[in-house]
Amino acid sequence: MMLILALTACSTPMDARKDAAFQSYGHAADRPTQRPMRSMSSFSDSLQCMDRLMRDAQIPTTLITSKQIPDFSTRVPVATKDMVITALLQMSRLSNAFRYVDYEVDIARQDTVQNLTNILLNNNQIQLQRPALYVSGSVAFVDQNVLNNRFDAGTSGARFETGYSQNRTVTIIGLELHLGDFRTRTMIPGLDSANEVIISNGGQGLDLAGRIRDYGWQFNVGRDYAQGSGAAVRTLVELAMIELTGKWARVPYWQCLTMEQTHPNFQRQLRDWYDEGNIGIHEALIRQSLVSKGYLSSSNVQPPSLTTFRTALSKFQADNGMVVTGTVDFSTYERALRDYVALNAQGQLIRYGWLSTSADPKALSANEKLSPTISEKVYGVNELPRSIDLQIENILMGRKQFEVGEQVFLSLTVSRQSHLACYLSNASGQVMRLLPNPVTPQAQISANQAIRLPDWMSPNPGYVIETSGAGTEGLLCMATDKDVSNELSEPLNGPALRPLTGIRDLPDVLALYNRALGTEGYTSATVTWDVSARKAPTTSSATAAPSAAASTKR
Repeated sequence: MMLILALTACSTPMDARKDAAFQSYGHAADRPTQRPMRSMSSFSDSLQCMDRLMRDAQIPTTLITSKQIPDFSTRVPVATKDMVITALLQMSRLSNAFRYVDYEVDIARQDTVQNLTNILLNNNQIQLQRPALYVSGSVAFVDQNVLNNRFDAGTSGARFETGYSQNRTVTIIGLELHLGDFRTRTMIPGLDSANEVIISNGGQGLDLAGRIRDYGWQFNVGRDYAQGSGAAVRTLVELAMIELTGKWARVPYWQCLTMEQTHPNFQRQLRDWYDEGNIGIHEALIRQSLVSKGYLSSSNVQPPSLTTFRTALSKFQADNGMVVTGTVDFSTYERALRDYVALNAQGQLIRYGWLSTSADPKALSANEKLSPTISEKVYGVNELPRSIDLQIENILMGRKQFEVGEQVFLSLTVSRQSHLACYLSNASGQVMRLLPNPVTPQAQISANQAIRLPDWMSPNPGYVIETSGAGTEGLLCMATDKDVSNELSEPLNGPALRPLTGIRDLPDVLALYNRALGTEGYTSATVTWDVSARKAPTTSSATAAPSAAASTKR
């Protein structure tokens, strides 16, 4: 009878309403327990280095595209082409060196954007620009289990048995990329890259079993590691793009490949040092780093619970391309202290002027002084103050002479996140504010971003800078830690893109800023150019923008 009742109960459907309290935890349990992190490889810092090199070399904007990067082995199912695009974009944040042309002709791969593009092209409602370069290549090979090491051992007795196993495997991934001339569809000799990287898997296991009188017992423990193919391919792609673009642009790209951050154990070693300290040490080390980098003043070093520290930390994370959290974690620790790591004579990573268990700067030993960091930065020593890099970007780089009626194109970057205000003066003694303006009302810029004046990559930039009369013209840009428009005097708060009342030249603007903020409250940069009367008309056309995108005046 009891058996029949039990079987009947098992056949009756369960009442989901009784689990309502248990089910209510589902929404929270479905969320990840770790914060997202930016995907970075050993060459992510090298991409930023290349960006600065190409800006210093004033490489003009070049249109580029890419073929599909297939993997015929089908063993590395990763989005290699998208990694190529990401690497190109990261090398163009400050320099504007490359613009990627996104167009797909394979019908099987076309999406909504590509289909709309085809429709608009057929109706002459859109115009594509021809790329100058294209990337070609593939995952050349994936050799699995090149090395395979196994070890198994065990013992057996009347009441006790043991077993131990260990295995290790090595796989090699090869990537080949080339740079081609799109106009002739030919590969450019010398612009090729063929690299390979090793990834490995391994594991250990221990089994114990036995009997105690009439009862048996069993125990098993193991640990494994598997190095993924995605991170390996990203490393190969970024290395290849540094080599290809560096050779093409004829810049000393090898300087970016000798940084300490390219060491394969860089992040692992930083993680070991991170684990040696506690949360208080981590916060103190990062605070000192923020002071050195100018995000905090020495008098405002506060615990992380205060708004000042969290705001400075958020700006630092944004400037370094991280996921902004405003909290102290390993990713922030690594980004804040990476400049203070050097390689000694034995090729080992060492801390340069700091300890993992103390926030106080450490005196450098004689051996450490022989191994300075590539960045030439020392923990606890303040770096250079904020700077503005302001350049003329017309096709003839470094140009300072213009004729009346020509257009001028400029760009600027800042060394850390700032609020910008830019003022333009002409030869007739008029000054107007370019930034902020109705098109760009929030002129805030990160350290990894370039501002174009005007935005020549936009078909409707909102304004143009056109020389108006013979004489000297100039542009003055001011960077501040916060929006100071409410602290400035009335003449500077006039309408944008119109002459400011009572201001005759750029020194007048500087004087008003000094009066409102003091000499330490801002950073400024000025660039000037000479304008001469227009010569007799020739067959030449109007001044061209740095790229093929046309600027329109309104």
